[in-house]
Amino acid sequence: MSAVSEVLQVNKDSGRGSLIGYYPAGYPTIDDSVESLVAMAENGCDVLEVGVPYSDPVMDGIIIQEATEQARAAGFKLDDLFEVVKRVRSRVDTPILVMSYWNPVFRYGLEEFASALVESGAQGMITPDLVPDEAANWIETSERLGLDRVFLVAPSSSDERVLTNSDISRGFVYSVSTMGITGERAQLDALAKKLTARVKSVSTTATCVGVGISTAEHVREVNSYSDGAIVGTAFIAAYRNNGLEGLALKCRELASGLG
Repeated sequence: MSAVSEVLQVNKDSGRGSLIGYYPAGYPTIDDSVESLVAMAENGCDVLEVGVPYSDPVMDGIIIQEATEQARAAGFKLDDLFEVVKRVRSRVDTPILVMSYWNPVFRYGLEEFASALVESGAQGMITPDLVPDEAANWIETSERLGLDRVFLVAPSSSDERVLTNSDISRGFVYSVSTMGITGERAQLDALAKKLTARVKSVSTTATCVGVGISTAEHVREVNSYSDGAIVGTAFIAAYRNNGLEGLALKCRELASGLG
């Protein structure tokens, strides 16, 4: 059992939900992103998701896009990602997953990227735009290096795709709760619950729900039928509006929905 899936299972067995927190490396600076991620771990996040700033973030809403663009404008390079992860790992034991679109990984070199993940202390990677048909090398590499690999499913996914992505995921399956891009929404889409049920009907792999979660009630609701709630936009907005203190406060607020 991976470190990520172990945390999710232990929390589930104890009657407590899980909170997975996303934050982009390098936003607004390398040092600031390290402090933000540490604060998230210390204030309620069970798993950290470190985003890779990218020029074409097709899944990301405006708040995440603006944050990653600011990081890129400040000179973020992929090597900075591994520095951030390594520095965070030296201060907290919270499992860390990197979230990256596939192009940066491809350009860096899969073997080199995966080895750097291991060396920095990350547990694996979420790949939002990688489809199973093109994932053979990543599956082989992650198996060999003991890295988690998280694939996405959406309400529009066919039954075959839900089965395949669930079977090849390690750590958890990322269930996208709505059909749009990331961002806060007043009401979570009911399709999220149906999608999670579809995953659980064909796989024993944990499934966590993301996109649109921004309140403690959302976190409570999502954890009632899944293995964890994934939050990104709400955390970045909290930091942007009120700095590190605001981010820590938002983490504690959302963690209050875990039970």
